[in-house]
Amino acid sequence: MPRRQQYALLIALLAGTAVLAVAAVLGTTPFTGPAAAPLPPAQTQAAARTPVAPANAGGNWVATWTTAPVGAEPDADHGFPGSTIRNVVHTSVGGDAARITLSNLFGTAPLLVDQATVNTRPVTFGGAASVTVAAGGQVVSDPVAVPVAPDADLRVDFRTPRASGPVTYHPNTHQTSSLSDGRTTWSTTKWRYLTAVDVRNEAVPGTVVVIGDSLTAGSGSTTDANSRWTDVLADRLGGRYGVANAGIAGNRLLTEGSAGQAGTVRFERDVLSVAGARTVIVALGINDVQQAPQEPDAGRIVAGLRTLAEQARARGLTVVGTTLTPFEGFPTWTPERNAVRLAVNEQIRSGTVFDAYADFDEAVRDPAAPNRVVAAYDSGDHLHFNDAGYRALGERVDLTSLERARTPRSDEL
Repeated sequence: MPRRQQYALLIALLAGTAVLAVAAVLGTTPFTGPAAAPLPPAQTQAAARTPVAPANAGGNWVATWTTAPVGAEPDADHGFPGSTIRNVVHTSVGGDAARITLSNLFGTAPLLVDQATVNTRPVTFGGAASVTVAAGGQVVSDPVAVPVAPDADLRVDFRTPRASGPVTYHPNTHQTSSLSDGRTTWSTTKWRYLTAVDVRNEAVPGTVVVIGDSLTAGSGSTTDANSRWTDVLADRLGGRYGVANAGIAGNRLLTEGSAGQAGTVRFERDVLSVAGARTVIVALGINDVQQAPQEPDAGRIVAGLRTLAEQARARGLTVVGTTLTPFEGFPTWTPERNAVRLAVNEQIRSGTVFDAYADFDEAVRDPAAPNRVVAAYDSGDHLHFNDAGYRALGERVDLTSLERARTPRSDEL
């Protein structure tokens, strides 16, 4: 190559390097600066992995918090362009680094996030400050070096600079978060887009993942008190295991409705794919008994519970079930529906459904009227519990049933 062409090539390379450096600076400006460009499709696809996929890479990753995506938020068909979404979550275990999962499961258009932080520490996705989440997809961030305390509130902020289509959300969180458009900030009890926070902790062997309905989500509990029964369980475990809550108010085991996908449908995503999943607690079935259309066949409910247990066992996980709690006095109660509840409980107590069970029914029923919740635990509607009732549930779980390794039953050998 002539020397003149060599000089020209060298000048072009130096100019290209300068352009890339300027682009990198502009792409990582603070929330008030210019928006970073979305990732190319190839990088976006590389980031769209399930939370459990990299759990054993680069350290021991476990979920400290999760929530289940419920649906598309009403009256948010175009997202929140130009807004900063702040999700406040409560951790179960701590760690020396964190990563987040953003879900666009119920979106119909790509979601662009151009800035994200965990407790004010910047988060990247595939090395970039911005990420595009495909409609129906999710992404997991890169690890961010931020100390995460156990049993503490944690802030996850991110900006959505442009319209994005329907917002994937979880309502009725019993936790105060916020939404800001730069001029006004609104308080909210919704979690938007965020579905998991994982931490790196070499001392924690795994996470207890709970799938349930409103009784697991904490309906009737005090906002910001973190008094759901899963919070009580996390306190009792004292940071030895993570606790991930996949409860959805109104959720059913067998039938999809307005309150999220059926438990049998969402189990793989919301439970088995959680980072570090070690033990599963199944607390579903009461809405199949009492919500329209009611399931009159206890055998079908038990079969659904067995299906979840078998799927978890196939991954080597221990499975603990909970009995169905009383609801006499609630508008949907009838003697016939109560009989279905009792029949399901009989099968759970027989030991043929789960590896172990927590007798929630016994923990909260009135000894003088066993089909009713004892008054001291009743939130007032005769179905959901107050903080004292949720404490009774959280204290009923036998910790040894969560921590011991699962051994096959004789009929599985």
